[in-house]
Amino acid sequence: MLRWVLSLIFVAQMYLVLIALMLVFTPVALVWRGASFYWMQAFCRWTRISARILIGLRSEVRGTIPAGAVLIASKHQSFFDSIILFSVLDAPRFIMKKQLAYVPLAGWHALRIGCIPVDRGKRGAAIKRMVEAVASGAQRPGQLIIYPQGTRIAPGVAAPYKVGTAALYAQLGQVCIPVGTNVGLFWPRRGILRKPGLAVVEFLPPIAPGLNTPAFMAELEARIEASSLALMAEAGFRGA
Repeated sequence: MLRWVLSLIFVAQMYLVLIALMLVFTPVALVWRGASFYWMQAFCRWTRISARILIGLRSEVRGTIPAGAVLIASKHQSFFDSIILFSVLDAPRFIMKKQLAYVPLAGWHALRIGCIPVDRGKRGAAIKRMVEAVASGAQRPGQLIIYPQGTRIAPGVAAPYKVGTAALYAQLGQVCIPVGTNVGLFWPRRGILRKPGLAVVEFLPPIAPGLNTPAFMAELEARIEASSLALMAEAGFRGA
């Protein structure tokens, strides 16, 4: 019962801080685009701190944190892996589902930092628009983050890797940094309850440009799944 109450307090304060920062920085962001990134990163760092204090959920980043223009392909288990990534990267922007662009104020700020909305329900058209959007935004280098499985996947659940990541990899001609995680063990896809423990996001060695689509997808999936399974096993997970 206590864990549930603390989780409720944590979630409530997290969204209150989110709303407060967004409202305070929106006028500034109208004239300075960097304000959107500034408050979003502050929110992510505060969330990590308050999770440790209120619910005993520590978070750790392993591997070399990338900088500059790279493609990041990350395992996505819950909102918390996005929070951790944003808290440590210097110029992150996400491939996000189109509906998020219409969230009042938050969607506008996401677009201000360079996030790219796509319609996941129309895969072929979404990939084409994704590539075009990335190409048109090439003047703003940074870390472009995509979730290869397209959505949050609970620990222990198998889901296919989608070819949109390979399309971006080929179009951009950049290294791709795979990312594994175990955060879903402590912060679920849905619901209030959060669990104490050590949530880890791991940046893996880069995949050099130039692989064909089948080779790239096989390498990407193998690396991300091996890392995520190892991190979950380290945290005591023995399967769904």
